[in-house]
Amino acid sequence: MTGGQVPATPEPVKTAVSLPPVRGKLIAQAILAPYTWFRVGGPADWLFLPADADDLAEFLKQLDPAIPVTVLGVGSNVIVRDGGIEGVVVRLMGKAWGNVEAEDGISLSAGAGALDLSVAKAAAENGIKGLEFLSGIPGSLGGATRTNAGCYGKELRDALVSLQGIRRDGSRIVYRGPGRPGALPEAHFSYRHTDLPDDLIVTRLLLEGNDTGAPADILADIEALQKRRSETQPIREKTSGSTFANPDPPGTPNQRSAWKLIDAAGCRGLRVGGAQVSELHCNFLINTGDATAADLETLGETVRTRVLDHSGVQLRWEVRRIGRPA
Repeated sequence: MTGGQVPATPEPVKTAVSLPPVRGKLIAQAILAPYTWFRVGGPADWLFLPADADDLAEFLKQLDPAIPVTVLGVGSNVIVRDGGIEGVVVRLMGKAWGNVEAEDGISLSAGAGALDLSVAKAAAENGIKGLEFLSGIPGSLGGATRTNAGCYGKELRDALVSLQGIRRDGSRIVYRGPGRPGALPEAHFSYRHTDLPDDLIVTRLLLEGNDTGAPADILADIEALQKRRSETQPIREKTSGSTFANPDPPGTPNQRSAWKLIDAAGCRGLRVGGAQVSELHCNFLINTGDATAADLETLGETVRTRVLDHSGVQLRWEVRRIGRPA
């Protein structure tokens, strides 16, 4: 089971099923490829775009528990399989989910649908330092929370004060960040992982920087990070974030770097159908134009096999693969 999928019975859901009324949008047989950075994937039985947290909570409360629910953020770190996704796919988009508000001091709150880059820039514009690293993470805050995403030496958990979420039954819960004081339950994180319940949909976060500074200087730092990213990652391609997580210690430094392991196994530029391992950064898969989800997943598994054969290291997918094969 992947991080964003809620456990449910395996019977296929027909689009004729009766669903609760909503204030947002419910779209039957919605093609999901345009909603993912890879631009691949089949349809969702239903795509739900909730108007706000109340709309989402009430929908989940009334929804038949047998119907599976899958959360899709901005699709930056996911392969939706060619057969589509059973049940209801929830996507948090629009002003209600993407707004960012500065709080007192060095804190700000943001909806789970806010882009990580937008959050970093909003912090900078309010003179908040310490959140610049978010500018290097593709996707939205909700997805970054689920994977404890990070770069440039920092992770989401380092900045998290608290988060709000809604569970599959429509109930709401608030967690405090790791090591933060208070009586709320604590969210625990590790490298590219969190122990949050599988059925929890993260809706809003409170983040904290580490200092204040001149907005122009902080924005300049973000621009420098963006330039560095554009020079080292294939961000103008149909791609995702890093395909595989760096292996955990022990091991030599080369054995703890996914891209070095992939390169050493001779996989740079490797192709399956329309999918290719990036020549620029070989921990990225790209859709060269006509790739299917099956091409991308097969290529990823081929890379994992070659790395295992060459170095004895089993790479772990960082990109989620969800849905039904064609």
